[in-house]
Amino acid sequence: MITFSIVKDSILDAGKRILKIVEFGPKTTKECAPFGEDSAPLKDMVAIHARTTESGESVVIGYINKDQLANPGEKRMYSLKPDGSLSFDIYLKNDGTVEIGGNGHHLVKYAPLNTALTDQDTAINTELGKIALAIGSLGGTYTPATVATDISASRAENVKTG
Repeated sequence: MITFSIVKDSILDAGKRILKIVEFGPKTTKECAPFGEDSAPLKDMVAIHARTTESGESVVIGYINKDQLANPGEKRMYSLKPDGSLSFDIYLKNDGTVEIGGNGHHLVKYAPLNTALTDQDTAINTELGKIALAIGSLGGTYTPATVATDISASRAENVKTG
Protein backbone atom coordinates (compact mmCIF):
# COMPACT_ATOMS: atom_id res chain seq x y z
CA MET A 1 0.00 0.00 0.00
CA ILE A 2 1.28 3.46 -0.89
CA THR A 3 0.15 6.50 1.08
CA PHE A 4 0.92 10.21 1.15
CA SER A 5 2.52 11.48 4.36
CA ILE A 6 3.70 14.85 5.63
CA VAL A 7 7.40 15.17 6.57
CA LYS A 8 7.87 16.80 9.97
CA ASP A 9 11.64 16.33 10.44
CA SER A 10 14.61 14.40 9.13
CA ILE A 11 17.74 13.28 10.95
CA LEU A 12 20.84 11.31 10.00
CA ASP A 13 21.52 8.27 12.15
CA ALA A 14 24.58 6.12 11.37
CA GLY A 15 24.54 7.24 7.73
CA LYS A 16 20.82 6.61 7.25
CA ARG A 17 18.18 9.31 6.97
CA ILE A 18 15.29 8.76 9.37
CA LEU A 19 12.14 10.74 8.68
CA LYS A 20 9.47 11.78 11.16
CA ILE A 21 6.22 11.74 9.24
CA VAL A 22 2.52 12.11 9.91
CA GLU A 23 0.36 9.38 8.41
CA PHE A 24 -2.67 8.62 10.50
CA GLY A 25 -0.56 9.87 13.44
CA PRO A 26 3.17 10.49 13.93
CA LYS A 27 5.74 7.78 13.13
CA THR A 28 9.29 7.37 11.86
CA THR A 29 10.41 5.67 8.67
CA LYS A 30 13.46 5.27 6.47
CA GLU A 31 14.07 7.07 3.20
CA CYS A 32 14.86 5.45 -0.16
CA ALA A 33 16.80 7.33 -2.87
CA PRO A 34 18.63 6.49 -6.10
CA PHE A 35 22.29 5.53 -5.72
CA GLY A 36 24.59 8.52 -5.36
CA GLU A 37 21.90 11.00 -4.41
CA ASP A 38 21.63 12.51 -0.96
CA SER A 39 19.07 15.14 -0.07
CA ALA A 40 16.94 15.93 2.93
CA PRO A 41 13.32 17.05 2.57
CA LEU A 42 11.99 20.26 4.05
CA LYS A 43 9.40 20.20 6.79
CA ASP A 44 5.83 19.80 5.53
CA MET A 45 6.79 18.36 2.14
CA VAL A 46 4.41 15.66 0.97
CA ALA A 47 6.17 12.27 0.93
CA ILE A 48 5.13 9.14 -0.93
CA HIS A 49 5.24 6.47 1.74
CA ALA A 50 5.07 2.72 1.14
CA ARG A 51 4.93 -0.34 3.32
CA THR A 52 7.46 -3.10 2.69
CA THR A 53 7.08 -6.87 2.96
CA GLU A 54 9.12 -6.67 6.19
CA SER A 55 6.64 -6.57 9.06
CA GLY A 56 6.39 -3.09 10.54
CA GLU A 57 8.89 -1.60 8.05
CA SER A 58 8.04 1.22 5.69
CA VAL A 59 9.97 3.60 3.46
CA VAL A 60 9.56 7.00 1.84
CA ILE A 61 10.14 6.50 -1.89
CA GLY A 62 9.80 10.09 -3.10
CA TYR A 63 8.23 13.50 -2.68
CA ILE A 64 5.61 15.53 -4.52
CA ASN A 65 7.43 18.19 -6.56
CA LYS A 66 5.45 21.45 -6.53
CA ASP A 67 7.68 23.33 -9.00
CA GLN A 68 8.32 21.09 -11.99
CA LEU A 69 10.10 22.78 -14.90
CA ALA A 70 11.81 19.98 -16.84
CA ASN A 71 10.47 19.18 -20.31
CA PRO A 72 10.55 15.68 -21.85
CA GLY A 73 14.12 14.33 -21.89
CA GLU A 74 15.43 16.89 -19.39
CA LYS A 75 16.74 16.58 -15.84
CA ARG A 76 16.88 19.27 -13.20
CA MET A 77 18.59 18.99 -9.81
CA TYR A 78 18.01 21.71 -7.25
CA SER A 79 18.28 22.69 -3.63
CA LEU A 80 15.84 24.73 -1.61
CA LYS A 81 16.22 27.29 1.15
CA PRO A 82 14.46 26.49 4.45
CA ASP A 83 11.53 28.66 3.35
CA GLY A 84 11.05 26.46 0.25
CA SER A 85 12.39 28.96 -2.31
CA LEU A 86 15.00 27.94 -4.88
CA SER A 87 18.58 28.05 -3.62
CA PHE A 88 20.49 26.62 -6.63
CA ASP A 89 19.84 24.39 -9.62
CA ILE A 90 21.58 22.46 -12.36
CA TYR A 91 19.36 22.02 -15.39
CA LEU A 92 20.27 19.52 -18.15
CA LYS A 93 18.26 20.72 -21.14
CA ASN A 94 17.06 18.56 -24.03
CA ASP A 95 18.82 20.88 -26.52
CA GLY A 96 22.24 19.72 -25.24
CA THR A 97 22.90 22.68 -22.95
CA VAL A 98 23.27 22.80 -19.19
CA GLU A 99 22.34 25.71 -16.97
CA ILE A 100 24.28 25.92 -13.72
CA GLY A 101 22.66 28.34 -11.29
CA GLY A 102 20.73 30.11 -14.06
CA ASN A 103 21.27 31.27 -17.63
CA GLY A 104 22.36 34.91 -17.33
CA HIS A 105 26.01 34.30 -18.23
CA HIS A 106 28.13 31.94 -20.31
CA LEU A 107 30.99 29.75 -19.12
CA VAL A 108 34.17 29.72 -21.20
CA LYS A 109 36.56 26.96 -22.19
CA TYR A 110 39.94 27.58 -20.56
CA ALA A 111 42.25 26.25 -23.31
CA PRO A 112 40.78 28.23 -26.25
CA LEU A 113 40.58 31.39 -24.11
CA ASN A 114 44.21 30.96 -22.99
CA THR A 115 45.30 30.43 -26.62
CA ALA A 116 43.43 33.55 -27.79
CA LEU A 117 44.92 35.67 -25.00
CA THR A 118 48.43 34.35 -25.74
CA ASP A 119 47.95 35.20 -29.43
CA GLN A 120 46.74 38.68 -28.45
CA ASP A 121 49.78 39.17 -26.18
CA THR A 122 52.04 38.19 -29.12
CA ALA A 123 50.30 40.69 -31.41
CA ILE A 124 50.58 43.47 -28.80
CA ASN A 125 54.27 42.71 -28.19
CA THR A 126 54.90 42.79 -31.96
CA GLU A 127 53.24 46.21 -32.24
CA LEU A 128 55.15 47.53 -29.21
CA GLY A 129 58.37 46.42 -30.93
CA LYS A 130 57.35 48.36 -34.07
CA ILE A 131 56.59 51.44 -31.92
CA ALA A 132 60.01 51.17 -30.20
CA LEU A 133 61.71 50.87 -33.61
CA ALA A 134 59.84 53.94 -34.96
CA ILE A 135 60.69 56.02 -31.87
CA GLY A 136 64.33 54.92 -32.15
CA SER A 137 64.45 55.95 -35.84
CA LEU A 138 63.36 59.44 -34.77
CA GLY A 139 66.18 59.68 -32.22
CA GLY A 140 64.18 58.78 -29.13
CA THR A 141 64.25 55.72 -26.95
CA TYR A 142 61.48 53.44 -25.87
CA THR A 143 61.87 50.03 -24.32
CA PRO A 144 58.53 48.26 -24.21
CA ALA A 145 57.72 45.88 -21.38
CA THR A 146 56.64 42.43 -22.46
CA VAL A 147 52.89 41.90 -22.21
CA ALA A 148 51.99 38.48 -20.80
CA THR A 149 48.50 37.56 -19.61
CA ASP A 150 48.42 34.70 -17.10
CA ILE A 151 45.00 33.20 -16.44
CA SER A 152 46.28 29.92 -14.97
CA ALA A 153 44.82 30.73 -11.55
CA SER A 154 41.34 30.79 -13.08
CA ARG A 155 41.51 27.21 -14.33
CA ALA A 156 38.95 24.99 -12.59
CA GLU A 157 40.62 21.57 -12.46
CA ASN A 158 37.51 19.76 -11.21
CA VAL A 159 35.08 21.11 -13.83
CA LYS A 160 35.56 19.83 -17.37
CA THR A 161 33.68 20.44 -20.62
CA GLY A 162 33.71 19.10 -24.18
